[in-house]
Parts: sequence; structure tokens; C-alpha cells
Amino acid sequence: MSVAPEGLIIHGPMKPGFEEILTPDALTLLADVHRRFDSARLALLQERLERQARLDSGEEILDFPKETQAIRKGDWTVPAAPADLQDRRVEITGPVDRKMVINALNSGAKCFMADFEDASTPSWENMVEGQMNLRDANARTIAFTDEKSGKSYALKDDPAVLIARARGLHLDEAHVTVDGAPVSGGFFDFVLYLFHNHASTAKNGSGPYFYIPKLETRFEARLWSLVIRHCEEYLGLQRGTVRITVLIETLPAAFELDEILYELRENITAFNAGRWDYIFSYIKRQKSDSGKVLPDRAQVTMAAPFMAAYAQRVIAVCHRRGAHAMGGMSAFIPVKGDDAANEAAVEKVKADKTREASIGHDGAWVAHPALVPVAMAAFDAVMPGPNQLDKKPEADEDRVALTEPCEGTITEAGLYGNADVAIRYIASWLQGRGAAPIHNLMEDAATAEISRAQLWQWRTHGAKTDDGQLIDADRIKSVINKASDAIKLEVGENAWAGGRFSEAAEILTDLALSDTFEEFLTLPAYQKIQSR
Repeated sequence: MSVAPEGLIIHGPMKPGFEEILTPDALTLLADVHRRFDSARLALLQERLERQARLDSGEEILDFPKETQAIRKGDWTVPAAPADLQDRRVEITGPVDRKMVINALNSGAKCFMADFEDASTPSWENMVEGQMNLRDANARTIAFTDEKSGKSYALKDDPAVLIARARGLHLDEAHVTVDGAPVSGGFFDFVLYLFHNHASTAKNGSGPYFYIPKLETRFEARLWSLVIRHCEEYLGLQRGTVRITVLIETLPAAFELDEILYELRENITAFNAGRWDYIFSYIKRQKSDSGKVLPDRAQVTMAAPFMAAYAQRVIAVCHRRGAHAMGGMSAFIPVKGDDAANEAAVEKVKADKTREASIGHDGAWVAHPALVPVAMAAFDAVMPGPNQLDKKPEADEDRVALTEPCEGTITEAGLYGNADVAIRYIASWLQGRGAAPIHNLMEDAATAEISRAQLWQWRTHGAKTDDGQLIDADRIKSVINKASDAIKLEVGENAWAGGRFSEAAEILTDLALSDTFEEFLTLPAYQKIQSR
């Protein structure tokens, strides 16, 4: 007997416990949200493509919208953050697998962003089991025993505040269709988490909190506002019960910060400066402009003028409106077995978090529990209160500052590194692991996106490495083959064959050599995991 309401079909397997998440009542709300709002979602995605065409042709340039000047100049604020989101000085992020959820909640961080998006492969099992794990975490019943080590994990008292990150508007959940069409992955994540956790979070003195990623315009923010309001009303929740943090990780969004806050003003608490996706978006949205070619990824730091201008603007707009301005992710993780390398990694994290605290951020992210105390100390030294809302820097409407590329070089090491990281990450993603430690950095979909985008950008615009050698299609193929051979030698034939590395190299080659630029690498890659 089907648990689904009429018109909704579950195409994924119903494993033990899935029926507790995919309940008739929860699915009824999901189907309702789909029927009300999915056509608007698809229209907004089409508008992204049409705008990209205008940017490519030079018909449009990215700038601050004239028609919303009154909103930017207006005197308005957003609601104060709830008590348990007043101090967010250190947040840990990671995927939604059971062990990670427990360790992150026990890490000593103020908040845990449980990521259904860039740190998680969106396999059917990962997405539904992730909902089960977060439900159990909020119910304070979550536990886990590692079959290999026999080690048991349980939740400690006073865990971090849990914030769920839904998938972006561009991602479908192909395993659930309504009236023959796949539902939005973001709506799937949002509806199921809200439905199953609004009561338990209230009981814990918290609330249903979300991160919303990949927004580009005020119109996309407006859609999320409508979805949130509808769900609150449907569930009988007071308006404003849902609280969200928006990741400012696209270049177009940097020109509409006030407008995005305004559209979401009933529910929004903070922005987050998602640096890695922002770099990717910078390349993508300016992909046809040969004057916007970036140097090696390692040289595009937060000290780069266009990145510093972006962070400054996020802080200035947020604090003027009473919202928190969260800093981004330092990708460094502890290095086992090498004290010197580990100390260097810790120092880099410390310096990064000290910089974020000093310029006015109210908190920032780390990728590993061992780095929570490092980031905490950096913010404690600069931020004695729970946040820095009283710091209100100026930020002019300077489109050139946001779009001018930084200086630097393209090196053979940078070229090879992009191929190497992208192959390793895509292979990990295809195997179901969306957060992958690679060369002592925690890589997720965003950093892999930068790697493949740079290969495409450098080839398309005929860039040269600092030794004068042209980066063309043959050189891209050669470096991907070289990286593939090195990985195969490192991991061995059996691990190579079973690790989906060949598929990863093929995906990267197709993306880097395509005449057109794929919006997200996870879109073609998703086709390869749906049936698994």
C-alpha cells in the first residue's frame, strides 16, 4: 500500500525507517508546495540562463538595480535573531551522515550547519537518512556505533545549535515526482525537515533554522519567502518561526544584498559570505569576458581586492539592517603524522579567522572539530560580546570593485592541481561522499567547481601559464591524463577501478572542453547516481 498522496510517486527504495520520514502528511505538504511553487522555480532558473545570455552578449552588465534604489536607501531592519542564534562565533559544517552529525554537535562549536547540499552527494539514501539523523538529533536520541572500530558515539549535553542547509533551487530530487515532474531538491529538504522538527526544536528552546544557498536575485529570495510563509501557515506556526541564513555565494547576489534581506525580512537572521562558490560564480557569470580571467585558485584569497570588497559589503549591509554577517570556510584541516604541516595549517586557520573577526564578521566556519578551539580563540580575542552588530563599516555601491579580477599568475602547478583535485573530488562525490579531504584541505562541490571552471576559462580565453605555454584543449587533455595516471599509481589498479575515477576524469574532460559552460557540475554528475 502506497504511503504517497495522489499524484506523488516515490521512485527510490523504501528502506527501513524511511516510512517515518516519507509519511503521508509530510508528503502531502511536499506535493502542495510543489504544485504551488515549482513553476515559479523553473521560471527563475530559466531567467538565470536568459540573463547569462545577456551578460555574454554585452547587452547587460552586473550592477546595482536602479529600480530598487528606494529599498537600499530606506530605513528598515530585520527582526532580531532568536536567543540561541545571537552568538554564532564558530560554526562547524559537514554532511548529514550519522557519525558526522554527532561529532559536529559535540564539537564545542556554537552551531552546526548540517549540509544537504555541497558537502553531501544527493543520493536517495543520503538525503532520506540525513533527515532521519537530524530528526533523531533534535529528539536527542541520536546514537551511532562504528561497525569497524566498535566505537560508540552519543550526544553530549548542550550540543551545538543545528541549522539545516537545503539544496539550491537548481537541483531536482529525481526520486520523487508530483504529477510526473521531479520535485525541487531544496523544497524536499526544507519541507521534510520543517515538518518533522518544528515541534522538537521548540521543545529544545530553539527553532527550525535553515541555510538557503545559491540565491542570485531578490526574485529568488521572494520565492523562498512565499514557500516559508505558506509552510508556516500550513503547519499552524507563528509567522517568523522559521529562521534562515542566506549564503551570499553568487556574484549577482552581491548587487542585491539589501533587496534579498528585504524580501526575506520576516524570517532572515544572517548572511554568510560563501567564498568558494562566490569565486566559482565570479568566473561563471563573467565567463565570456576575457578581462575577467583569474589566476591560480590558491592566489584568489580573501585579501584579493574583489573578494575583500564583497566581504566588506556583506558586513556593511547586514549590520545596517540588524542581521548577522557570517564569515566563510577555511578549507584547512589537521594534518596527521606531520607536526610541522599541522602547525602550519592551524596557523593559517587562526590567521583567517582573526582577519574575519577583525573586519567585523559575527562568526565563521570550520570544517573539523579540532579547529573549533582555534577559531573560537581568534573570535574571542576580537569579539567580547555575542556579535559585532555595532560595527557598521561603509560600503559604496562600487560595481568595479566587485568585478575587477585580482592580479596573479597561472602556473603549471595550478593547472595540474585543478585537474587533480577535480578528479579526486568528483570520484568521491560519485561514490556518495560529498565532503572529501584532499591534500590536507576539505574539498566540497564548490571547490571542485572552481577547479573545473578555471580549466574552462583558461582554455576558452587562450590563457598562458607563467612559462609562456598556451592552455588549449590538447594541454587540458594532457594534464587530466597526467593527473589520472598519478592517482592510479597512488591508489592502485583495484582502487582506481572501484573508485569511479575514470568516470570522474571523463566528466571533468567534458566540462573543461565543452563549447558551452555547464551551470553546475552536479547536474550531469547527478545523472550517474540516480539509479544507484
